[in-house]
Amino acid sequence: MEQLTYLGLLAGCLVVTAPLELVLGVRVYARWRRLLLAVLPEFVVFVSWVLYAIAQGHWDYSAERTTGVRLPGGIPFEEVLFFLVVPLCSVLALEAVRKVTRWDAGYPAEEAEVGR
Repeated sequence: MEQLTYLGLLAGCLVVTAPLELVLGVRVYARWRRLLLAVLPEFVVFVSWVLYAIAQGHWDYSAERTTGVRLPGGIPFEEVLFFLVVPLCSVLALEAVRKVTRWDAGYPAEEAEVGR
């Protein structure tokens, strides 16, 4: 069961933040292009960094807490998911704060009004 620890933590992040989309209507999924612009650069940089660190022998992952599914370069499947799930949950949280507090977060006025 310990092999599902990492996946369980990622699922927990999604379960906790899902109501932000559904209840508050933050429209993160509806604005998928904006979401991709926020997540894709981070994903590319950090997956590349991890692949480099694995190749250099600087990083490794517990076989007891991961499923053992490794993608090319030796990166665990869960680690790739991490770089998608955590930023997604962060964007959901930011948009929820914006919605509740009416904070524009420095967006141009027309974008700050989207979803209100």
